[in-house]
Formats: sequence, structure tokens, C-alpha cells
Amino acid sequence: MASIYSAVYAAWKQAPQTFWAGAAADIDWFTPWESVFDSAHGAYGRWFAGATTNTCWNAVDRHVLRGRAEQTAIIYDSPVTGTLEHWSYARLQSEIEAFAACLLDRGISKGDRVILYMPMVPQAIVAMLACARLGAIHSVVFGGFAAKELATRINDSTPKLIVSASCGIEGSKVVACKPLLDGALALAHHKVAHCIVLQRPQASATLLADRDDDYEQIMSKARLKKRSVPCVAVAATDPSYILYTSGTTGQPKGVVRDTGGHMVALKWSMKALYGIEPGEVFWAASDVGWVVGHSYIVYAPLLHGCTTVLFEGKPVGTPDPGTFWRVIDDHQVAALFTAPTAFRAIKKEDPSGSFRDKYRLSALRALFLAGERADPDTIRWAEDLLKVPVIDHWWQTETGWAIVGNPMGLGLLPVKHGSPTVPMPGYALEIVDDGGAPVAAGQLGNVVVKLPLPPGSFPTLWQAEERFKSAYLTDFPGYYKTADAGYVDEDGYLYIMARTDDIINVAGHRLSTGGMEEVLSSHPDVAECAVIGMADQLKGQVPCGFIVLKSGVSKSSREIEDEVVALVRERIGPVAAFKRVVTVARLPKTRSGKILRSTMTKIADNVPFEPPATIDDPAIIDEISAALNASTR
Repeated sequence: MASIYSAVYAAWKQAPQTFWAGAAADIDWFTPWESVFDSAHGAYGRWFAGATTNTCWNAVDRHVLRGRAEQTAIIYDSPVTGTLEHWSYARLQSEIEAFAACLLDRGISKGDRVILYMPMVPQAIVAMLACARLGAIHSVVFGGFAAKELATRINDSTPKLIVSASCGIEGSKVVACKPLLDGALALAHHKVAHCIVLQRPQASATLLADRDDDYEQIMSKARLKKRSVPCVAVAATDPSYILYTSGTTGQPKGVVRDTGGHMVALKWSMKALYGIEPGEVFWAASDVGWVVGHSYIVYAPLLHGCTTVLFEGKPVGTPDPGTFWRVIDDHQVAALFTAPTAFRAIKKEDPSGSFRDKYRLSALRALFLAGERADPDTIRWAEDLLKVPVIDHWWQTETGWAIVGNPMGLGLLPVKHGSPTVPMPGYALEIVDDGGAPVAAGQLGNVVVKLPLPPGSFPTLWQAEERFKSAYLTDFPGYYKTADAGYVDEDGYLYIMARTDDIINVAGHRLSTGGMEEVLSSHPDVAECAVIGMADQLKGQVPCGFIVLKSGVSKSSREIEDEVVALVRERIGPVAAFKRVVTVARLPKTRSGKILRSTMTKIADNVPFEPPATIDDPAIIDEISAALNASTR
């Protein structure tokens, strides 16, 4: 179809409140709003002020009442445990209501905080929506976080209750969660009255008689009683959840998501951005502990009346690089949303894509990538393999949904590799220099968004309004600072080149590490890469590249390193001063797949640091250090 993006974006720009009021018609409201946008409320204003609603009602109850009771709401596919379950909307509603009764019996009510320290199991979604049903505020903490990091989140959010599990599973490794929970509660100065623990057969946990309840035991009793627990009306401007940003150490930053605007934006995005119809199967291959899991495993698909895939596994190793293709085939997935890191991992293990030929992917219409910069080489590889549009889009934990994308539901725009395409309605982007002055098309600068932010974006940080202002709103008055650097081309397409911290200064020249990474990733033997800026007495900083090679490469690593250096010199020029490349077995990443470039920089510069709490495997730090020391460049 011909794209109507320009007309839709223009309609938003001309009358933003009318635009979002129209989108809000797809949400059930208990009482209407007094104003679509109240500019006097909060740091930059609030959406749908005066309205009341409930997220659980919109995500579950209304679908049961309107003909979707027997439709599958959740497909739980766990290759690591050999489990496959299909949960109907009716079953999901029944389980949520039973768990909400359990929460009520333990004193949870509107406005209370509940931490969910859970693996990728359906009970995590039940707990999230049960909190929403009661108007309680959930804070999901990734199930692999250590005790210290969980304790900081307990102290900051001050929950009345914690829901956890006996264990999580990372690939083939069983991770005992309950000892970490017990350690966090011992460290935290805030005391939690109740814990509910899901016992998993892979590792049972010891429960404390005066504090801990067995999930299945209390749920069995609640199911028998069949108690009615109606959805509580909450203000559209009330918090629905708190999500602590990945990479946080010390005092965490708790991103707050409101209730009304959150639902309006996510519901709109399912059709307009992802091109998905109610009833279709949508798969976000993420974790419920991250923002993608919140938005596109749980809330957006269910608000839209879709079937969502909850996948407990890895793109490789559970059991092989064909796992993603098997899930798409088995469940007739219409759209897959994952991080570029996942596809780099698949490409590394199966460069020819041979596993794809074992499965029928006829239901798949599009692949969406986000979470880490999508290099053109990975996009081309995925396009050639899948024969469907591969759509990069860019957003942040803070925004909760896409800032920039290629809206499939409005008609795809021409793809430009390396660009997530154009701003979505609600986002007025500008590229400015460090003083806030606009820069010319094609010139690198700070990516900022004119206030107000659209529905779905965070209105504040939890109990930290001044920190919210200083971190995001002060540096560029009237704008939200994304902390990303990029440029806009003559067609209005955005290119995100790096975090602003990753722009390096080589002898007075501001250079993008992302641009160099594009060159490195284009080499046919490179599976993934990262470029950092190392301190240099003469030039201030010089770039250093790290490369991970594909399986089965015949050339020596030194030969490939020489070729990569020559490529950068050819495509970027001598100004990059790019001379050092280090081959490594793997790159340090967060558990959500983001490469920890700042950590690599500290390793290279011999700066003391604490390993980030979100690192996938701390042993990689020593591997990077050893590789640097062994490098002769």
C-alpha cells in the first residue's frame, strides 16, 4: 500500500490533542478526561487528566466479554524446560483474578508497590496484570540480577510484597533466584512483609514460614473460592509501573509509566507501526524484565487482542541456531521483534542460514529490530534470509515505544540501511549542537525531542522529580535529551550513530564510533563488533575496534584485522586514526543484549570500575583485558 505516514504525521503536528483523543477511542475509560493534555501537571504536562480507567480491564476483561474468551492470549514456549502451554483469554482472566485475591489478602491495594523478580513464565504476566487490576504499581526486576542490585530497587520502590520464583534458566544453566531474594532482603533497609514464591521443578526453594508463601498452594485455594475481584478504577495519570533502567549502579533511576497514555500509545502502535491485526500472533523475543518485554510481550499485544509469545530460551543453543525459525513455524508468528544482537548471534553460528530451510515461515510478514544499533550488514543478511521487510526502529526505556520507525501499518517507506527511518507522531525531533543550536542536514549532533513527550513516555522518575529534570530536561530547555548522537538526512531520515558518550574526539575531530562499526561489520568474516575511544596523550582519543569472527573462518585473525583497518581507512579516511583491532571470542553485553562500550573503554584505559550489574557474564571483562594485553597493535 502507498504510505499515508506523511498525512498522519502532519495531522498530529497540526492538532496533537485531537490526534491523541482519536487514538484514545480504542481504550475503555470508566470516566472521561477533563483535558486531553494538562500542561500544568508535572514537569512537562500529563495526558488524559481527569480520566479513570484500568489496564487489566483493557488488556483482558473486555476481550473476554467481547468474543475472545477462547482465543489464545499467551503461548508459553520454553525449549529450556520442554514446556509448551496455550493460555486463553478466559484462563488468563481467571488466573489474574485468583492472584489478585491473593494480593488483596496480603494487604495490597491501589498505589502499593509490588516487586516481581521473575523468570520468563506465564505467572510473571499474571502477577503484572493482577497488580494492574488492583491499581497497585509493579516493578519488574530482571530475574538474573544479583542481591545487591535487587536490594537497591527494594529500597527505592519500598514494596509491600515481592513475587519471585525458585529459579530461572539461562540457556542450560539453572539460576537459583530464592537465595538472591533472601540476600537482597537481608541487605535492604526497607522491610518487606510478604513474599510469594513460584516453585519450579528445576530447583526448589526453602520458604520461610513467617514471610513466604508457595505460589501454587495459595493459588489452589483462591481458584476454589472463585472470588470476584473487580478492576479498580485508577486515574489515567496514576503510575502503572516502575522500571529501573539497565546499567544502573548505586542509586537507581526508576522510570515511571502512567496508565492512560501508556495504553493509548501502545494500542495505536500495534496497528500503525507493526501492522498487526487483533487475533494475530506477535512475538517480542525479549524478557519481561526489560522495557520491550513490558511493552510488547505483555501490554501492547494484549491491549490489541493479539496472541503473544512468551519464549524462554536463547536464539542459539536452545538447542540450535534454528530456534527462532521453529517458533515462527510452530505458532504462525506474523511479526517478530527482537534485538540485532540476536541476529548477530544466529549469523555467527549459522552464516549461511541453513537452519532456516528446515521451517516454513510463510506467516511471517516482518522482522522488527531495536535495542541496539542495527548495522546494515546484519539487516541485509536478515533480508536475504527471511525475504520479508526488516525494519529497524529506535526507542528507549524512558519512552516506552518507538520514537522513530518505519510504520508498516501506515504503508512502509523506502528503507535506508542504517536508519530507523522517521519520527512517529508525538515526537518532534531536532539535531542540535552542544549549545542547543540546530545543525544542518547530515551534520552530527545531539538528538533531542521537543516537549511535551507523547502519551506512553515517562512523566517523571520515581520519587525523584528534580533528578528527572536535571537528567533529561535541563541541558536543552524545552526539549527531552535522548543522550544519543546522530544526524538527519535531506529526506528527514534519522541516523543514530552512538550514545553521546561514545562520540570520540580524535585530534579535534568529532567522530562517530557507530560509523566505524558499520565499516567493521561489513567485512564478510565479522559476526559482530564494537568500537571505543581509548585515551591517547597526543590525539586525546584514538579508536580501537573489537571484532568477533563468524564460525568456520579460514583466514587468520591478524589477516582479518589488517583488512578491517584498511576498510576504515578507505571508507572514512586517515582522519579516523584507526589502527588497532582486537579479535575476541565475545563482547561484554547486558542481559538485554546491549554492548557495554563504556565498560570496554574503562578496561582499555585501565580506569578502576565496578562491573555493571546488568552484565551477561562478568568473566568477559578478563577476556577483553587479556585480549588487549596480547594485542601488538
